[in-house]
Amino acid sequence: MDQHLHHVEEHFSGSDFIRDVVIGMSDGLTVPFALAAGLSGAVDTTTLILTAGSAEIAAGSIAMGLGGYLAGKTDAEHYESELAREKREVIELPESEEEEVSEIFREYGLEEEQIKSITETMKKNPEKWVDFMMRFELGLEKPEPTRARNSAITIAVSYIVGGLIPLFPYFILKHPATALMVSVVVTLIALMIFGYVKGRFTGTSPFKSAVQTTITGGLAAAVAFGLARILT
Repeated sequence: MDQHLHHVEEHFSGSDFIRDVVIGMSDGLTVPFALAAGLSGAVDTTTLILTAGSAEIAAGSIAMGLGGYLAGKTDAEHYESELAREKREVIELPESEEEEVSEIFREYGLEEEQIKSITETMKKNPEKWVDFMMRFELGLEKPEPTRARNSAITIAVSYIVGGLIPLFPYFILKHPATALMVSVVVTLIALMIFGYVKGRFTGTSPFKSAVQTTITGGLAAAVAFGLARILT
């Protein structure tokens, strides 16, 4: 029998892709669901619900995708701006940058002689020095060149996929009340599954995430339906 114990660390390694899917699906499942529920309490035909729901999905996916694109572009521009500043400071203010490096390593308990050796080594390679400052002083990683575009596409597609789930019953059923009941069941199941999967990927409790996501979507739809009933 093996006498050695192998320690396996489990850490969340979710990518930007997963984050974008979560953003798109969260709103895609919730907003059209609430809209369809609200209209079901005010109209007696599924045609209007499908028209309004489809328009909302189209507009929402574009808006969410554009938001993801702009966020990606902003991250890239911020990184380039900070990179240019660090490059200038390494050339123009090397003593100040050396002290910043020293402070970082002092926090890890390194001796002054060790720190001096490290800083002298870094001075011989300004490119690596700048990279170190970007990572450990500013906490910035270089964004992927296609990050903004990919983020926009992923969020938009996820929003569309999420939005079609609560609307699907209205495509196959003619009576809004019946379609609403089916939509509620289907969407709540989808929200629960999505919340569970999201919890697994984000490192939180899957069951807690499933319950929170389901309650949020359900409350949004209930409020929209209630308001539509009151106002009509």
